[in-house]
Amino acid sequence: MELYHGLNEVGADGVDTVVTLGNFDGVHRGHQTVLQAVAALARQRSLRSVAMTFDPHPRTVHRPDEPTLMITSTDQKAALLAETGIDALFVQHYDLDFANQTAEEFVRRYFVDALHCQTVVVGDDVRFGKDNEGTIDTLRSLGEKYGFSTETIEEVGRGGRYSSSRIRDQIIAGDVAEAADQLGRYHRVEGTVVHGDARGRDLGFPTANLAEDGQGLVPADGVYAGWATFSDDDQAYPAAISVGTNPTFKGDIRRVEAHVLDKEFGEFDVYGRHMDLDFVARIRGQVAFTGMDELVVKMHEDTADVREVLHT
Repeated sequence: MELYHGLNEVGADGVDTVVTLGNFDGVHRGHQTVLQAVAALARQRSLRSVAMTFDPHPRTVHRPDEPTLMITSTDQKAALLAETGIDALFVQHYDLDFANQTAEEFVRRYFVDALHCQTVVVGDDVRFGKDNEGTIDTLRSLGEKYGFSTETIEEVGRGGRYSSSRIRDQIIAGDVAEAADQLGRYHRVEGTVVHGDARGRDLGFPTANLAEDGQGLVPADGVYAGWATFSDDDQAYPAAISVGTNPTFKGDIRRVEAHVLDKEFGEFDVYGRHMDLDFVARIRGQVAFTGMDELVVKMHEDTADVREVLHT
């Protein structure tokens, strides 16, 4: 998949396109339906399929005091979009100057002049341009003026339309199992493995600690059943994943760490490697224990619960 960051990176090869537009945070089942349809339509017509998205999320620009936590980073989003068969992703930097374009200025500059679109595929509720003045009717009218067609695809879902906002709330609440059902895959947090306090190793439960600049929305504090995958190793390992501040030890730094079941870290060196953590289900919330013995007992119970969830 080609990746464009702005108009200056769009090639001038003259290939016409089918374009879709959206934030696509999480690339959930509804997004996948639209993106796969766009890719298929482009192939049928011997055109290039292009998804256009924004970074940062427009809401964070218009409401800077109410930042929106993203389900996926831009890099994660790009990787997930590539899996849908889309030929190119256009990541447009979003700021107030960009937002001040009229609906027609936006369509002419991006869809017509840069991407040479023949067809635009969007949802019925699409809004674009200054003050969200552009609607589906605006797009159809501009299509007649500039020579492209407009098609709509409904993002249906189970029990209601799939929603990034709802999925975001589920993850923040720790309901990763329900989020996975909406996403069509397990929610993933990823990054580099770094050294921690080594308390887990001393307790008999060594953990791989995720760097603080990891990608992906971190779920609510607690213990989760999940799968850990490391760079240069295609195998997914069952893991008990802990999110929180280690209140038993009076911690104040929120961390994500994974205890890989049945692996001794002395023979399983993962420091400095990239780690993907796929969250399957929440086992329990974060608890402050009165002492080490109580903590160790609970950790044994947690790993047993993880095995039951993962069927290992």
